[in-house]
Amino acid sequence: MNIFKTPQWVKSHIYKFESINKIDDGVYHQINLKLDAVQSSSPEVSIIIAAWNEEENIMNCISSLANLKTVIPFEIIVVNNNSKDGTQAILERLHVRTLFQKIQGCGPARQLGQEHAMGKYILLADADCIYAECWLDKMISKLKTPDVVCVYGRYSFIDCPNYPRWQLYLLERMKDCVAELRHFKRPYLNAYGISMGYIKDLGLKVKYVDYKIWGDDGRLCFDLMKYGKVKQVKANTARAWTYPRTLQRDGTLIIALRVRIKKECDRFFSLFIPHPPHDTKTSSND
Repeated sequence: MNIFKTPQWVKSHIYKFESINKIDDGVYHQINLKLDAVQSSSPEVSIIIAAWNEEENIMNCISSLANLKTVIPFEIIVVNNNSKDGTQAILERLHVRTLFQKIQGCGPARQLGQEHAMGKYILLADADCIYAECWLDKMISKLKTPDVVCVYGRYSFIDCPNYPRWQLYLLERMKDCVAELRHFKRPYLNAYGISMGYIKDLGLKVKYVDYKIWGDDGRLCFDLMKYGKVKQVKANTARAWTYPRTLQRDGTLIIALRVRIKKECDRFFSLFIPHPPHDTKTSSND
């Protein structure tokens, strides 16, 4: 774990530009050379990314996925979820499969992605995240374990002004401890599209919600649990890296931490009781 600074390999995939029109052609060329070398026309794994107004981040994500080290054949599918910025313009210059979903929401976007996926296994990635070279191998290795139908990984935060890396590291360690408690009876609470995988045929069977609501990924995981086990990928080397945008929405890091502690305290005892069966397509987030 990197306590005091964001790893250099993460920074190597962060591209800064004033506008998409000023991105050098050579940047696209270098990423596409790698994409052409690693992607397969007969993939075993389909990496699905839902993207809504991600012109600042999508190239970083794709750059990291182009750098995956694996012998497992895979493809990358990016679902443009009704973006109004330059996301599509960037995607058109990158050698990845692109779909368009006009229905707003990660659920509809990911559903469209899995319906068009050619792989036996689905990995979910977020457009604003950066992935390690070993990410695919670590996730699929656990997913191929007998009786396992869904896996999820952990994630870390990229430091930025007012959010120093050492403070983010402490938050991550607390988050990991909470994840261990959740996993016993309610592992779906840890299943985020930032780093999640499952068997495609089962995903097509249970389906995503068809409207915009928080937790479409966890809802899918909950429905998959009737078919087998959910496992964690704990390897720190396979963590996804993302900017602390969810924390910034709460204000300072202290406020964000306070909000999360209260939320976990309020539902602490429920973590030891399995959630009863229910219709995830119509349930609320209460």
